[in-house]
Amino acid sequence: MRSISIFGATGSVGTSTLDLIRRNPDDYQVVALTANSDVDTLAKVAREMRARVAVIGDPTRYAALKAALAGSGVEAAAGEQALVDAAQTGADWTMAAIVGCAGLRPTMAALKAGGTVALANKESLVSAGALMMDMARQSNATLLPVDSEHNAIFQCLAGGSLEDIARIILTASGGPFRTRSHADMANITPAQAVAHPNWSMGAKISVDSATMMNKGLELIEAAHLFPVGLDRIEILVHPQSVIHSMVEYRDRSTLAQLGSPDMRIPIAHALAWPQRIATPCQPLDLARIGRLDFEAPDPTRFPALRLARAAAAAGGVTPAILNAANEVAVAAFLGGQIGFLDIAMIVEEVLNRYSAPAPATIDDVLAADAQARTYAGDVMERLTV
Repeated sequence: MRSISIFGATGSVGTSTLDLIRRNPDDYQVVALTANSDVDTLAKVAREMRARVAVIGDPTRYAALKAALAGSGVEAAAGEQALVDAAQTGADWTMAAIVGCAGLRPTMAALKAGGTVALANKESLVSAGALMMDMARQSNATLLPVDSEHNAIFQCLAGGSLEDIARIILTASGGPFRTRSHADMANITPAQAVAHPNWSMGAKISVDSATMMNKGLELIEAAHLFPVGLDRIEILVHPQSVIHSMVEYRDRSTLAQLGSPDMRIPIAHALAWPQRIATPCQPLDLARIGRLDFEAPDPTRFPALRLARAAAAAGGVTPAILNAANEVAVAAFLGGQIGFLDIAMIVEEVLNRYSAPAPATIDDVLAADAQARTYAGDVMERLTV
């Protein structure tokens, strides 16, 4: 029986992970579950899964969580240090699915503890990729990618080696505005931006998909996970979201991983690795799908791709600045404060205005993240006056 901790248990990835565990109750034992502020759902699943500890990120919600868990035998805890402590409980397998830089410290703590870390928090690797990969090597931890694209690459590398790779091809759906003109996108509403044509995701990730910043962040992740050089990592728009990524080898053989657009497929791969488990996902019906289309991304309409590649090339703390500015801008867009096209503009201005030395610690990353958020706020203030 494999012991499991899930960070971000009430989000979409955490919920999908719990669904798979319910279907395989004899194979997994839950150690820790965490959430940001959803006490009711966290307490419910902690009781159901008989977790040892449940942690709420918002310390003001501790009393409510403790009351909700009274008599269950599940320990209640709250706050950032409690998240870090939970990551060091020694679980065999940890799902790192806290959204944003809030997941950075717990993910690093899980890596330091060794074991297997399934990474669904892309911001952690984007902001502190070099530090995290170093920690994984030092602690002999296994880092498994959960994002469908990186998980696909990981699967395509089975039996291969980085030295034999000619290209890594990250596929992108293109989001809901793939065919919209640049002028039309100026009037996009938050409701339109979160309506992804293929995937069911949270609001922030859905907006990132609509701007294609999501794919830019994945490019930075891929550069850390599969260090073949940025010049050998490409992005290809594939509207059907059937092929999740491809690896071309130097003999020009190209391997692709295909599957229905359901996050439970890559989660199941990471959960059972190196074995496999059954999922309730729909089988792929290529005859029904009928065709697979591909096109090059348009960097003019989706400047986030250009910004992300430049940040990856600059390295150091630049990807953390990119990510922080984007988080602030996306939140402002979802709140109706700025327009859709303003997101990339704000990110670019922050990148142009702010730089910092390469980070030596997580504290350095978080300091740069905080400063970038301040700059982004200043840019937005001028924009909305």
